[in-house]
Amino acid sequence: MIKGIPAVTVIVFGAAGIGVWPTSSVAQTTEYTRYELLAPGSGRFRILSEVTATPVATGEYFSPIRKGSASGDVHVVDRGSGKPLPFDLVPSAVARAAGVRNVDTTLQYIRVKLPRLTAPNRGQTRLLIEKTYGDAASYSMHGDTLLFTRPLVIKRNSVVLPQGYELVACNFPSQVLQEDDGRIAMSFWNTSPAEAPLTLRARPARGLAAAKSSVASRLGERARQNREIVYFLQQPETHAFDLYHDYTESRPGTSTYLNVVRAGSSVAKPSARNLDTGEDLKWEVLKGDAITRAKLDVPNVTPETEVVVFHFAPVKEGESIRLRMFETYTDTARYKLVGDELLWDRSFGRPANAVVLPAGWLLTNSSIPATVSETNDGRIRLDFVNPRPDEIAVLITARRRSSR
Repeated sequence: MIKGIPAVTVIVFGAAGIGVWPTSSVAQTTEYTRYELLAPGSGRFRILSEVTATPVATGEYFSPIRKGSASGDVHVVDRGSGKPLPFDLVPSAVARAAGVRNVDTTLQYIRVKLPRLTAPNRGQTRLLIEKTYGDAASYSMHGDTLLFTRPLVIKRNSVVLPQGYELVACNFPSQVLQEDDGRIAMSFWNTSPAEAPLTLRARPARGLAAAKSSVASRLGERARQNREIVYFLQQPETHAFDLYHDYTESRPGTSTYLNVVRAGSSVAKPSARNLDTGEDLKWEVLKGDAITRAKLDVPNVTPETEVVVFHFAPVKEGESIRLRMFETYTDTARYKLVGDELLWDRSFGRPANAVVLPAGWLLTNSSIPATVSETNDGRIRLDFVNPRPDEIAVLITARRRSSR
């Protein structure tokens, strides 16, 4: 089973996507999809989709079966508990009666019964939907060359070749990663607003075997990383900003999350929530010798080192927990007012980061490409997605809107 990487923002996909839902029932987003190509010539591939559903009424989730594909061998798992969930296959009429917004009456759906209802903006259910598709139009053989060509709507994906095949062509910029069993995988984060028109080719390879790379520590799959953060800037004269960051913990026995305060910053008003249940979590702020006495795994502790410790029940084998931590920071060096210009100068190491400008400010510069949107209260939001395993140095400037 693949551990989850739920996203924060609810993204609406149509019937071509992995899931649709009733407006009165369940909001959802599919964060990551893994395609495992089965025996060459079979036209079959295994799909594993990581979904986050937020039930607020009936607690049913509907996942459409793509037209032209024959689906079978379906399994649905609650990624929080690791337990299977009940489901059935239903025609379009049943989904439409439940409120699914879809005009195609020929589609079939996987209907999942979610394990719990939660208050809006408090909790969610993280699902893993596994199914096998037969689709010769997407997966075919041409001589000894394997061809997989398929438009992918979901933004984070991986495609795993059959055992013993080497990649010879891939049209979409991707990480190429060898898995523990020797199979070769392509993984990517599609940062464009359009679907990814993926086409890849592979051939049998002699001498391709499982082997741990000497640089394995540098080869993490970026599309699977599950830390996301949103900054809400207060007025720049204060040098302060609120934030929340989300993280999935799946290591058995783990019961704390440590957030080491960046040098030059100070922290206030921490809080935390278990996103799977909506439960508020306990926390404490430790500094200097208190960190050492608590035997926390924090390197190079000095008298000025500060860490926020969030506590939760130990994770059990096969389970995971999705955390959301809230904090307020003050950083005079990286967030300030220079003359009449707002200046935000901060590096981001996570793949997904967002910055919301203070009320009354208009964006003038962003050194790193971002998508820009307006929040419901009229503030400007910048979303940065970095599909590469490195940091980006984000420099943002803004100026006050005229009152006239």
